[in-house]
Amino acid sequence: MSEERNQEQTQSAQELNDILRVRREKLAAYQEQGNDPFVRTKYDVTDTSQQIRGDFAAYEGKTVRIAGRMIARRIMGKASFAGMQDAKGKIQVYVRREDVGEEAYADFKKWDVGDIAGVEGYVFKTKTGEISIHAVSVTLLAKSLLPLPEKFHGLKDQDTRYRQRYVDLIVNPEVKDTFIKRSRILAEIRAYLDSKGFLEVDTPILTPFEIGAAARPFITHHNTLDMEMYLRIETELYLKRLVVGGLERVYEVGRIFRNEGMDSTHNPEFTSIELYQAYTDYKGMMDLVVEMNTMLAEKICGSTVIEYQGKKIDMGHWERMTMAEAVKRYAGEDYYAWESDGQAREAAARRNVEVPEDATKGTVLIELFDAFVEQQLIQPTIIYDYPVENSPLAKRKPDEPAFTERFEYFINATEYGNAFSELNDPIDQRERFERQVEAKRAEDPNTTARVDEDYITALEYGLPPTGGLGFGVDRLVMLLTDSSSIRDVLLFPTMKPLGE
Repeated sequence: MSEERNQEQTQSAQELNDILRVRREKLAAYQEQGNDPFVRTKYDVTDTSQQIRGDFAAYEGKTVRIAGRMIARRIMGKASFAGMQDAKGKIQVYVRREDVGEEAYADFKKWDVGDIAGVEGYVFKTKTGEISIHAVSVTLLAKSLLPLPEKFHGLKDQDTRYRQRYVDLIVNPEVKDTFIKRSRILAEIRAYLDSKGFLEVDTPILTPFEIGAAARPFITHHNTLDMEMYLRIETELYLKRLVVGGLERVYEVGRIFRNEGMDSTHNPEFTSIELYQAYTDYKGMMDLVVEMNTMLAEKICGSTVIEYQGKKIDMGHWERMTMAEAVKRYAGEDYYAWESDGQAREAAARRNVEVPEDATKGTVLIELFDAFVEQQLIQPTIIYDYPVENSPLAKRKPDEPAFTERFEYFINATEYGNAFSELNDPIDQRERFERQVEAKRAEDPNTTARVDEDYITALEYGLPPTGGLGFGVDRLVMLLTDSSSIRDVLLFPTMKPLGE
């Protein structure tokens, strides 16, 4: 079988080489005739396929000019049909020798599927009822030297699709629809936040040092300053500096970089949106999350009930639970019944959940949540009041200082966003930063992480009570386009170069 496969591969490679040779010979012939398609710089387009097909009554008999890629053709002697694809869709073109001229028609018959062309003609319907353009002139605008995959039957190999997204967009129309929706989602989010009085800003991508947060940064070198610099792992600290400065509602659509693992929901570079609003708290952010996500489902999907990977998700209905309530419901353990850290560790042992020997009640609660709760949260759910142990930037609850005013929201057993009543006490913030850095040094003695002194200085000038929210755009797009992998919603996901 392997010998037969090798023979098939050799034959396929030879056929491809023949195709490449023939296409280059055609190009050389055009150039020798002084008809090089690559020297053309402009083609005036008047209409799109979508406009023509969508309103035939207005277009019938009208002269139009379209441009796009030839995706199919059928040669029939003195007349031929071609399928043209532009940015908005597809339309059939009828090309007849007596209309375009003998020389132009002879050239047209030498064109290949994949070539880019301009067509001028009038709109009509064929005998079979197909809306078409009767060409009066055809112009080759760019020669395709490589054939489209599988004679335009589709590009199916996922690795090739991600590496050659340009081909994927040509041959798989649903892919283009996904990225059009992504753009619409971002536009709707911006419009929503702008309507609430938020100001979109930009903050640095290159930062001068590594902070103590758990995420691992990418490191680069600035030649002029002769110093190491770090690609940002968040936009939070700069945005809150702006709130200190009096920009009371700010947000950023920011590219984030984390030098960590890759899977179906993680890519080393991704897009997040963080927003901060003065004089509100995490409860205000909860209301914003519910309103914004309900709006997005309605506008992008046409309904608050959407389908994701075979599951019906009701984006118009949100449940809210504290972490302690969720652990009691799904793990059967009551945080408030534990009288000591030791009793909490005993509860973890009963549930066969491993925790550190010195685990606190808060740490145990977090571990039980991860083990038993998250997988149950299929419908939109807000989990709030997180232990202080894993919330270094959130404000403590005044009546329960072991907890913070923080929430995360979950859909289909996946975390989609994170929000706080922001910590604005500079003394408490310094202590938490210092503990973060110490923990990182204990894990990696060579770490360069340190306390962000300038951020502490900003807090010392006074940060008003502030609610903050951060969420990943890519996961949200996955949800609203029913995509199973983050690579399906990134135009150019991170890939190892071929041959390595």
